[in-house]
Amino acid sequence: MKNLKILVEKPTQEKLKDLNVFSWPVWTKEISTFDWQYDEQEMCYFLEGEVTVKTPYETVSFGKGDFVTFPQGLSCTWQVKKAVKKHYQFGQ
Repeated sequence: MKNLKILVEKPTQEKLKDLNVFSWPVWTKEISTFDWQYDEQEMCYFLEGEVTVKTPYETVSFGKGDFVTFPQGLSCTWQVKKAVKKHYQFGQ
């Protein structure tokens, strides 16, 4: 079975620069709860916010300053606790 774990890390400025994160599109979301399915991998860097994501395998919380990778094929529920602003990129 494929690894469907969410990876959360505190990135270095060098990693953010190497990935050109600040050129990625920006997504924002108000406080809310919603279901989501990842058809492809997503990498994102949180500029603002606080989120808890529940999957069949784990519950993970993250927010401002975190670099998060969501695996392709993951189904989850997002609970946005503080409004989110993030750079994101699908694929890779």
